[in-house]
Amino acid sequence: MPTPLILADADTAHDALTFVSRAARAGDEGVRLQAHDGVLAMTAAALAPQGLFDQTPTILAMRIVHADPELRCDIVIGELGATDDPRALALPDTGRSPAWAGVAPPRGGWERVGELGADIVAQRAQWGISAVAHGSPDGSGEEAVRALRAAIWGEPDADLLGLPRGVAFAAHAFGFISGAERVPVTASGRWTRLAFARGHVLSRGPAATGLTPVRVTG
Repeated sequence: MPTPLILADADTAHDALTFVSRAARAGDEGVRLQAHDGVLAMTAAALAPQGLFDQTPTILAMRIVHADPELRCDIVIGELGATDDPRALALPDTGRSPAWAGVAPPRGGWERVGELGADIVAQRAQWGISAVAHGSPDGSGEEAVRALRAAIWGEPDADLLGLPRGVAFAAHAFGFISGAERVPVTASGRWTRLAFARGHVLSRGPAATGLTPVRVTG
């Protein structure tokens, strides 16, 4: 029998189940669970590039909760199940290995670059949802819908400090938007983080492609 995921209390276990279920609705690439010293970081991809030349940004949702101090894990799972112990969740027999899980945000070096109102984030999320719905008529193929989603959610949005609109999608899809909150925005290298009270949204810009500039020599 797999080792159970033991969390701080029943409410935290319910929180983890909610995050995993929202991740399943947002995509099908699982949730990364990283536990150490009584803290469990749950991370899921709201958007991620599907190939080498795909310019879609990597946008992750992260929720941090308290766990059993003895819990140690780093695994990507597709589901969690309830157990007889309200604090414990059942892990699947096997893990997953999505490409996005190999691209970790930096641990330090974060500098504040601004802030956003949660109401603005919510508005841009609703705009994007409507644009995807109206641009995907019945009968649209999976590839066409994926391309439309990448175009709408990957586009830089002036109302979001130039960040890809997908940060609003992630905040909405994972239930991070609440009331009139002011959301700090920080950056470290190519990563940007929106620190909501209910969780974090992290965005990594697309990889640069093409030829490098010619250098004059000699």
